[in-house]
Amino acid sequence: MPRRRYRNHLPTRPTWRCAACGIAWPCSAAKLRLLGEYRHDRLALTVYLATLHAEASDQLSEVDPVRLTDRFLSWARARA
Repeated sequence: MPRRRYRNHLPTRPTWRCAACGIAWPCSAAKLRLLGEYRHDRLALTVYLATLHAEASDQLSEVDPVRLTDRFLSWARARA
């Protein structure tokens, strides 16, 4: 039986596309992985994403800043 290679859904710089699936990062798979990894510390997830957001905003200057914030941060907010 052939062994399937695990592909990480990580960002590529400077395009900020997913290395595994090629769509805008964070892709759905990356979001699920991050939510699982940080399930007990949503604040740490937000800090991590804010750091990446700052880096991406320097490299993606043509992208609307509001859309970039939504892309990186809005989905990670704690649900009430």
